Amino acid sequence: MRLLPNSLPALAVPNFEGVSRFDNAVDSYFERHLRGRPGLDRLMYGASALGDHSAIWLALSAWQGWRSGTGWRPVLRAGALLGAESAFVNGLVKLGFRRERPENTESRPLPLRIPRTSSFPSGHSSAAFFAATLLANGPSGIIYYVLATVIASSRVYVKIHHASDVIAGAALGAALGEVAKRMVPLVPPRH
Repeated sequence: MRLLPNSLPALAVPNFEGVSRFDNAVDSYFERHLRGRPGLDRLMYGASALGDHSAIWLALSAWQGWRSGTGWRPVLRAGALLGAESAFVNGLVKLGFRRERPENTESRPLPLRIPRTSSFPSGHSSAAFFAATLLANGPSGIIYYVLATVIASSRVYVKIHHASDVIAGAALGAALGEVAKRMVPLVPPRH
């Protein structure tokens, strides 16, 4: 794992060599078997763009408010919670790691917004699993996790994050989502 200049020591990644081997193996798999297929390129670049600024999650929370008859409450709560999650992950946590993003020497097949923050952990993955945890209720909740998984894995596909960044972001987001869901549910229970 390469760190950006003037960075703090990596706090939570105990074996840099093992992590790098894992990241390289996943990237090699994506390169050999997945990248460069036009249909999959469109899907994964589109999924990556859907995760930008958590727009998809705000839209889904608005839909959940409409469906549950609770109006704008879910989207307002989701917006506040996603804002807090983003400030924590993309601000405080990333400052502690300052990891470089994967190198990409080839032109990208589709347009892509490239963040300037540290690669570790993935903010898209964290926000996706945070939101999926907030939104998931009952058996149909799996749909939110499938969408979160597609968005998170798209970040490896488009070479914006290492696989370990995505896994750490997903775990962090899901954990933060569980805490937030208990403290401030998007749709309060009916009495």
